[in-house]
Amino acid sequence: MYKVHCLNNISPEGLALLTDQYEIVDDIEQADAVLVRSANMHEMAIPANLKVVARAGAGVNNIPLEAMAEAGIPVLNTPGANANAVKELVLAGMLLASRDIVGGIAWCRDNADDENIGKSAEKAKKQFAGREITGKTLGVIGLGAIGKLVVAAAEALGMKVIGYDPFLDAERAAAISPTMTFTADLADLYGASDFVTIHVPATADTKGMVDADAIAQMKDGVVFLNFSRDSLVDDAAMAAGLADGKVGCYVTDFANPAVMAMENAIVIPHLGASTAEAEDNCAIMAVNQIMDYLENGNKVHCVNM
Repeated sequence: MYKVHCLNNISPEGLALLTDQYEIVDDIEQADAVLVRSANMHEMAIPANLKVVARAGAGVNNIPLEAMAEAGIPVLNTPGANANAVKELVLAGMLLASRDIVGGIAWCRDNADDENIGKSAEKAKKQFAGREITGKTLGVIGLGAIGKLVVAAAEALGMKVIGYDPFLDAERAAAISPTMTFTADLADLYGASDFVTIHVPATADTKGMVDADAIAQMKDGVVFLNFSRDSLVDDAAMAAGLADGKVGCYVTDFANPAVMAMENAIVIPHLGASTAEAEDNCAIMAVNQIMDYLENGNKVHCVNM
């Protein structure tokens, strides 16, 4: 009998796949396998019986990968399981930034007691006038599971797309979209894009990659979208870009004190993968992976060994 401990709430759709060879336990010290979403494992002692960790999601910065590897414990993740959910929120972010929907909704709430609000709205709406995304250029940094879905969706909406990914060549990029412009130079993407969205992992190499130099290369009034990781963007540089108008709007899925103080920032409370479908997909994939490892020794999507 294998024992499984859940550090976070895991979708019942995934847990239902566990066979009668598995038991869910409350005590992590008994666990052969751990299922985790956002819980921080860095300060936790590694249980003696632990054999595998599965992250119901793609990012693994909440898990001590090296320590787990030294203990012989593979860490598995679920890339692509929540990709559609994030893609849809990227589209929503572009529309929110383009049409000042947030400002318009706030105006309606602030004027809820106006008996003639319909007529008042007709006079007020010009302050919320925006622009359409059709015909605009979107730069997509990172063409993995999420990035390639964003490319397809943006093109379907009539946008021009420039893609960048240091791990792809032009031939592989063309397989994602033959009409996407692929560049090996981020400066080209920055200089030509009305919107820029980033979809890369958080590593030592990518930390703060969107800095003052990067922002200086962007078009005036660019909309920058970050649904990947907050550490990719230098908050001070982004604040300065917003203050001087270089950046027209910063849409981020990561709330922190710095971004909450920024003018023209739309801050979302980490909703990228927060859909019922994404949580089900991640849980199903993670549960199948731990069973495959414990029963067959297969390390599918192992990120540390």
